[in-house]
Amino acid sequence: MSTSTRRFAALVAALMLAFLIQARGPFAAADISSAYDVRILRDRWGVPHVFGKKDTDAAFGLAYAHAEDDFKTMQLVMMAVGGRLASVLGPKGAGNDYLVHLIRLWDTVNARYETDLDPRTRALCEAYADGVNRYAALHPRETLPGLGRVTGKHIVAGFVHKMPLMVGVDGVLKELFEKPKTAATRPIDSMLAASFGHDAPSRFGTGVGSNAIAVSPRRSAGGETMLAINSHQPWEGPVTWYEAHVRSGEGWNMTGGLFPGSPVVFHGHNENLGWAHTNNYPDLVDVYELDINPDNPNQYRYDGAWRELEVREAPIRVKLLGPLRWTFKEEVLWSVYGPAIRRPHGVFAVRYAGMGDIRQVEQWYRMNRARNMSEWEDALRMATLPMFNCTYADREGNILYHYQALLPLRDEGYDWSKRLPGDTSRTLWTGYLPYGRLPRVKNPASGFVQNCNNTPFRATLDPENPRAEDYPKSFGIELRMTNRALRALELFGSDDSITPDEFYRYKYDMAYSKESKMAKLVARILALPPSDDPAIKNARDVLARWDLRVDPANTGAALAVTCHTIIMKGRERAEVADVPERAIADGFAKAAKLVKNAHGRVDVPWSSVNRLIRGTTDIGLGGGPDVLHDVTGDLMKDGRFRGKVGDSYVLLVTWDRNGKPSSRSIHQYGSATLDAASKHYADQSPLFARRELKPVWRDESEIRANLEREYRPGEEIAQRP
Repeated sequence: MSTSTRRFAALVAALMLAFLIQARGPFAAADISSAYDVRILRDRWGVPHVFGKKDTDAAFGLAYAHAEDDFKTMQLVMMAVGGRLASVLGPKGAGNDYLVHLIRLWDTVNARYETDLDPRTRALCEAYADGVNRYAALHPRETLPGLGRVTGKHIVAGFVHKMPLMVGVDGVLKELFEKPKTAATRPIDSMLAASFGHDAPSRFGTGVGSNAIAVSPRRSAGGETMLAINSHQPWEGPVTWYEAHVRSGEGWNMTGGLFPGSPVVFHGHNENLGWAHTNNYPDLVDVYELDINPDNPNQYRYDGAWRELEVREAPIRVKLLGPLRWTFKEEVLWSVYGPAIRRPHGVFAVRYAGMGDIRQVEQWYRMNRARNMSEWEDALRMATLPMFNCTYADREGNILYHYQALLPLRDEGYDWSKRLPGDTSRTLWTGYLPYGRLPRVKNPASGFVQNCNNTPFRATLDPENPRAEDYPKSFGIELRMTNRALRALELFGSDDSITPDEFYRYKYDMAYSKESKMAKLVARILALPPSDDPAIKNARDVLARWDLRVDPANTGAALAVTCHTIIMKGRERAEVADVPERAIADGFAKAAKLVKNAHGRVDVPWSSVNRLIRGTTDIGLGGGPDVLHDVTGDLMKDGRFRGKVGDSYVLLVTWDRNGKPSSRSIHQYGSATLDAASKHYADQSPLFARRELKPVWRDESEIRANLEREYRPGEEIAQRP
């Protein structure tokens, strides 16, 4: 090779390198790890314990550790926040990207980042972003094209992005884009309708929910205070639980669960206190039909005068085949109520609780660092979370159930469950019910509180419950009872001397209450007219003998759960009494045939049907939909259920009579949420199937006694052979 050829090749190589650096979005070439004093200690289950000199050090290390286990999901979260998910996932990401533009996510974050967040919170988020960037810089082959440099604003935006999804805005948009049901006027309409809520379980589904139970020394056998943190998240995806422990020299010492992209623990415990979240379902979203000026499609009537709609175009880039991308522009509107959408059947505005607030991460950060009940409630009073029940316990023996929600103060002259007139300030609510007036139960004489996605008016034993009549119907506060709540009240309410072992057994209860939907459905099936079909007769006999339990060896559970899955599909919010008899009979026959054909018998042991499947791991399970040991799966073609949601990360905490904490936990898979090559990909699954819990180590001496490896971010790269 001639000298000129070599020089040309070198020039090309340099230009290529420069291009790649620019394309990757300039991740710091320099090692920013030196700016952070942090060590990551992985215990023998692979759980990261992140030790930092300062909170920012710990946040940097937390991001790096989480990226090691699930960098792909973290990146998808960042792409979603940036409105670029469709460029990676194709059409199913288009709804997300449209939503980002519609709610003006980045307008809000950019305008309020410096003013609404305190400096410590911004520093925490920026340190976490540095951790993500450092991992990306060291692992370019894992980094998605177009990711770009992550900033503290991206981390904050991640929280803002999730709030409208949590309150159900995506469901509203799905409905608007699905109607009218005649042919959509544009191909993009169908794409958006299909992508809203893609792969997301129903907010009201039987298996989607959580359990939270707190017991005070008044009801415990040995003066203990106990807390069950038991959220039912999907087992895979952007909102699957990740277990971590962060500890800094500034006093942050938190163990618990978080999602990809979060610099704080969402729920868990420190040495002094802990809490659990469960979903609640008040009415937090309103839809308004705007009165459009017939002479100007961009004007709407409001309080007797025409107002201008703010009109923008949202560019949405969609991946098609291979490297092909298609960019289309979709109109997004803004009204006095908030975002608005033009459809063939009208123009509709949407208003939801929590619009414009970016302080969610700060509230959780303050809850993480709280040292007592007073500080924790001070954080909760920030009222940035539009929904979530909070169940609290601490070393002093305090317990609390609090119905956290941003309940709009609405004009009672309207039916807020329906579409509203969008031409009057009477329907424009601007305030929320004050914190102190929300439903709550604090240190009840009963000695326990619970919430399993049920009404707040049955949090404990009467007469200490809040009263439904104290709250107007416009709040839409739910009145329903889940089976899990019924069983929690039956078990904890009937035992006035609960031991830690009993607390564990009650949490893993696998029975349906006689008042549950499952029991009522079985009663409806058994009340059907007798059938001459031998297979139906046999199936009916199996159900008649069933004891309403879903233990692994139970021989009636498979048929019962299959019946419930088939008959109640699409009827999650309906009462069993409202299901037509024909649907009951047809569903029962279909379920009986499916179980018999798939397994050769109708009375097949439940664990043969109810499965945890993860890579090469295929394990039978107990538990089932809407029992306290909740395992809800997809019904597969082979007649088995593949676990998908329910018990996932479980954390049980006990403070003894002297206030010393201890805790145990389990994850349905393991700490390596996405790395199939890791030994921690499914190493906790056998324990999960046996309903066993592993110890949670928080003292450094205990962690080191169970240490797998210790390193600083980036050191593991240099240590590889």
